[in-house]
Amino acid sequence: MKRFELTFAFLQLPLDYLLLVLAGISAYSLRFTSFMKDIRPVIFNLPWDRYWPLVLAVSLIWVIIFAFSGLYHTDPNRKLLRDLNRLLLACSTGFAGITIYVFFTLQKFDSRFLVLAGWILAIVYVAIGRILMKGIKVLCYRAGVGLRRTAIIGNEIIAKQIIADLQSKKGLGYKIVGVYAHFDDRAKGALIQEKPDEIIFTDPKSREAEAIEAIDFANEHHITFKYSADLFATLSSNLAVSTIAGGPIVELRRTRLTGWPMIEKRTFDLLVGIILIIVFSPLYLLIALIILLTTGRPIIYKNERVGKKGQTFSTYKFRSMYQKYCTGAQFGTTGEQALQTEKELIESQNTKTGPVYKIKDDPRVTRFGRWLRKYSLDELPQFFNVIGGNMSLVGPRPHQPREVAKYALHHKTLLAIKPGVTGMAQISGRSDLTFEEEAKLDTFYIEHWSWIIDLVILIKTPFIVLRKKGAW
Repeated sequence: MKRFELTFAFLQLPLDYLLLVLAGISAYSLRFTSFMKDIRPVIFNLPWDRYWPLVLAVSLIWVIIFAFSGLYHTDPNRKLLRDLNRLLLACSTGFAGITIYVFFTLQKFDSRFLVLAGWILAIVYVAIGRILMKGIKVLCYRAGVGLRRTAIIGNEIIAKQIIADLQSKKGLGYKIVGVYAHFDDRAKGALIQEKPDEIIFTDPKSREAEAIEAIDFANEHHITFKYSADLFATLSSNLAVSTIAGGPIVELRRTRLTGWPMIEKRTFDLLVGIILIIVFSPLYLLIALIILLTTGRPIIYKNERVGKKGQTFSTYKFRSMYQKYCTGAQFGTTGEQALQTEKELIESQNTKTGPVYKIKDDPRVTRFGRWLRKYSLDELPQFFNVIGGNMSLVGPRPHQPREVAKYALHHKTLLAIKPGVTGMAQISGRSDLTFEEEAKLDTFYIEHWSWIIDLVILIKTPFIVLRKKGAW
């Protein structure tokens, strides 16, 4: 998902909450106007200092109802009318909830006006807010801001219909950057150069081999893949349907971690990451002091890894090897010599197959470093990677660029989300797993992500670490 669309999705919730609070305040203010007092005198006892906390709490509950009603979707093509219908239903659910609460708790609350007016004003205010947000988004699209760069592949007739529809409806936010009859080498080269945000495949059923190849290409280059729904069998459990040129278009998503789930996960990472850094701060100081006294500096080892969408970054670890054996730019020419030593060890003591390696009984590791690795304490500084935004608490483990370069096409799915400090592989065998087993577990996590899975992994991780299974 483009950052432009993610920003609008992120802003929608706090805007709704503010408008709901405003609706409650407006209902209270309206009740005390001269006009309403003349119609019916104020006989209830609900002072302002008791009322406004109720408004804040009820507004929060209503936002939760909105979320369960699907009002915080991230589909850029979903119709506004459908959202307004859901808004009416969600507000009515909140209204019914308040009414039931007052009835069953036998609350003496004579001002039914506040409840009724709050319900009506909430619908009006939030509807206006969403219409304005949609209008701003459309204006941005018409001004060429935030457009989704799209390439179309396949049947010429269907492609022309889609192009005509998208060009006539600029408010949809598409920009056609290429049209190709076949997914061949020429198309691949052009797509690599153009770097579109998404591909629409118009007739995949009649060209299944090309379609599968296009999916692998899209996964490898982090491009959204869409296809004509009436022509293609389902290939994934993560689908989003929209309408273009009067026909259904299905987006094939690699993961459920798009839109609000992505924002929620990032917020969770920040909060828990900060807490864990504070909790482990005495251990950080102790480990740093022991490394400094036993083998000197540097204390932190920076290792280049590949993260989401193939972007490289430096992971932070407590240094567990002697300096002369540490690889990477951090160690200059010494790192180049260490790389040669590492290659020799990989040839003689590697226990992994596939693109990744794992050296058993590694002679380069210090005595204290061996203990750190046994309990995964060398990875504690990666909580700073989480705060920095290039890692998550839970996700696939990040690998080195030279390892990623050897990935098969179907392995590129592992780069669809941020790598994690822990993950499915870490609680399922760690170093005892083959790379293919790790990849299958991480792919399952990516495609079936949920909060329950994250919580289970986080809870199980310390117990797995203490058992020392698969750690060496």
